[in-house]
Amino acid sequence: MLNQLTIRDFAIVESLDLELNQGMTVVSGETGAGKSIMLDALGLTLGNRAEAGTVRLGADKADITASFNIADIPSAEQWLQENDLDNCGECILRRVITKEGRSRCYINGRPSPASSVKSLGEHLIAIHGQHEHQRLLKRDYHRTLLDDFAGLNKLAEQTRHAFQHWSKLNTELTHLSEQSAEQTSRIQLLSYQIEELDQLALQENELKQLEQEQKTLSNAGEILSTGHEFIGLASDNENSNCVQSLNHCRQLLTGIESESPSVRQAAEMLDSALIQVEEASTEIRHYLDRVEINPTRQQEVEERLSTIFEIARKHRIKPNEITTLHKELQQEFNSLSRTDEELEQLEASVESAYSRIIELAKKLSEQRNKGAQKLSKLVDQQLHSLGMPAASLTVQLSTLEKPTANGLEDIEFLIITNQGQPAKPLNKIASGGELSRISLAIQVITAQTSTTPTLIFDEVDVGIGGAIAEVVGKLLRTLGQSAQILCVTHQPQVASQGHQHLFVSKRSDKQQTHTQIDQLTEDRRIEEIARMLGGISITERSIEHAKEMLDLQH
Repeated sequence: MLNQLTIRDFAIVESLDLELNQGMTVVSGETGAGKSIMLDALGLTLGNRAEAGTVRLGADKADITASFNIADIPSAEQWLQENDLDNCGECILRRVITKEGRSRCYINGRPSPASSVKSLGEHLIAIHGQHEHQRLLKRDYHRTLLDDFAGLNKLAEQTRHAFQHWSKLNTELTHLSEQSAEQTSRIQLLSYQIEELDQLALQENELKQLEQEQKTLSNAGEILSTGHEFIGLASDNENSNCVQSLNHCRQLLTGIESESPSVRQAAEMLDSALIQVEEASTEIRHYLDRVEINPTRQQEVEERLSTIFEIARKHRIKPNEITTLHKELQQEFNSLSRTDEELEQLEASVESAYSRIIELAKKLSEQRNKGAQKLSKLVDQQLHSLGMPAASLTVQLSTLEKPTANGLEDIEFLIITNQGQPAKPLNKIASGGELSRISLAIQVITAQTSTTPTLIFDEVDVGIGGAIAEVVGKLLRTLGQSAQILCVTHQPQVASQGHQHLFVSKRSDKQQTHTQIDQLTEDRRIEEIARMLGGISITERSIEHAKEMLDLQH
């Protein structure tokens, strides 16, 4: 619960140290005294937007601190632990705002973003404002109220996350499906091209070998003729050949002085030449053995080369790049084939995610229907006690054709205010007083099931009075038995029900206006209730009436 609120230089408050107790605390004061300043300051510690104008005139900064005991708020303790901000059962929120408009938030002394403070604040305080009935005119708020009342926030959040997950997967599926449609023709073309290249089955270095073989076959006759002529001149001609001539030259050198280095060197050179000529002749002979005039093979080679060059022209590449192209096309085809597999897997994931949505949404619908019946019944009882005996609330759940992030139904509160009239939306109610009472009844009922330990009611009793105001006061006092209630009110019937009473007043000097908040003693509380009953003039009668109202609470 909220233990203490400390305010420095905020609005027209110079300094305020306020200790708060369990139960129902009422806040009253004259019109314009600034009763809502305390709530505005508290809202800033909870992460509300800050403005430079909130700093008291003449001060450099506003400094607001709210201290909470969270020993009995496990959700808040868990939040602090998860964010490494726990402080042994205590939570201190602080907000500092400079006159230039800069703002800083702190959780247990550590700087924190306003978004984190807001998230934590949801576990600490729930504020019901005097304009709550305006929110009731929005259908989305009806769903929030029902889920809060029925304790379905966790299930609703699971449904919302499941829908978001399915939506993300479905978007990916749509994108991949569009890609797949575009790729179908590409896959067909690739399949044809790869099949053609498979049939070609061009081997590494085959092109070079074919070109050499084709050149040899096309010149076979000339090669054979020239080769045989070479062999004849080198060694086979009976009349004259290189070998015979070299042998004759070698014999001539034997008649010359062999001790001469020049003769010996010449002789060695002739021996070497003779060996080389013989080896050259042998090599050419072996080469000619492999050369044949074969028109059939020549045609096969030329047809093979023609096919290779034709495919290269078709793909606008060089013939020696066909093998590389074949590999690239196969890789692309495999990649696109994997996309088809991914598409099948994604379709299965989308179907599974959608089934999960339906499972959660149906469970949520079932619980909402139960909660709607209970909420309608309890609100009706409150409406009757608030002077609307014929009123009846219907929480209408309209089934949708397809699930949304919020489930399988639209939710709307319908009301009957007079006997014999049909149920109609809240925004069709003409009477502002009726709408205020409907809003109050719903707030009181939903607050009873709230897990938030501190509930603030900011002038929710506007537009009611007399016996109805007394009923409202009793309702809030009853809530105060299980939660900490802060209630800003103009109604003496409500104020008299409080366990403690805070009085807001203001005073002016020559330069500024100051607001202060005091906890009233028993005597001062009687005076305040009397003032609320009688206005400016406090009479003996109003004093007695105030005493009587307060005595009834003891």
